[in-house]
This record gives sequence, C-alpha cells and structure tokens, in this order.
Amino acid sequence: MALLAGCGPAIVTGTAAPSPPSASTAAGDGLPPDPQPGATEDCPYLGSELVAESNGQHVSKVRVSADQPHPACFFYRPDGKVQLTVRVYVGDAKTATALVNKAAPVDSSNPASDPAGWKGGYLSSDDGAVYAVAKGASAVVVTTNQKQSVKARTVAKKAIAALKL
Repeated sequence: MALLAGCGPAIVTGTAAPSPPSASTAAGDGLPPDPQPGATEDCPYLGSELVAESNGQHVSKVRVSADQPHPACFFYRPDGKVQLTVRVYVGDAKTATALVNKAAPVDSSNPASDPAGWKGGYLSSDDGAVYAVAKGASAVVVTTNQKQSVKARTVAKKAIAALKL
C-alpha cells in the first residue's frame, strides 16, 4: 500500500492531489510511489456522503488506486478536480512513519495525535490541508483542498475507524 510521497505538504494548487512522483521520489528515497487514481468506483472504507459532509463539498465521482488491500480513494468535486484524497499504508512501522513525516514534516507541521495512539502532523496552506498519522505499521494521510485541517482530521479518523487499524 502506498501513501502520499511528495516533499513538504505535497498539495497542488486547487486540488487535493499530490504532484506526480518523480523518478527520484519513487526510487530514491525507498518509499512506495504515490498511488494514482484508477477505477471509478466507491471507496471501500469511506462513503461519498460522509466525505461531502466532512469536507463541505459535493462529491461527483470517486476513483480508487490499484493498491490492495486498502486502495487510496480520490474524491472529486463537480468541476472534475480532486477535493480530497485518503491514502492508507499498512506494512512496516519505519515506512509508515517515514510516509507520514514526508506528508507532514516534523520540522514544519503541527503535531497530530488524534485518534488516540496515532502520531503525526498536519499542515494548512492557501491550497488546502494535510493530516497524516501513523500507528505501528499503519499510516493514513488525508489531503483536502479546504484550508481547515479539521476537515482532513475528521476524514482520517473515520477512515481509521472503518478500517479498524
């Protein structure tokens, strides 16, 4: 399973999707490459209505990555742009922590510890927010086009609860 693997907050202007991975990102740092949107289908662990309510925007389409057993879910707004992305990694603790630190670097993000037992960080910018947390060998990273990190945190908590991580 892959997660957000960009540098800094990794939010592209106007969307919640990270930049496509460069060859150095995919291979040079030893982290899994960014998942890419694939099939148009429902997210297996988050409903569109919950995301629309949490993020404050209508969801017009959902695409999922090919990653298994927990694909990344890309939620689109009516204009066709990604509004929110949820990425789940389950593997080893070192990689989970590294992916969270890449999404929300310790030096530049605010500390995150919600839900209980999960640790990571969150960042807000003019382009959106990211909330990234890890616990043991699992990590969840949520990016949103909304400036309020509480929206990304709400979705992360719902994903963690639904996946029973």
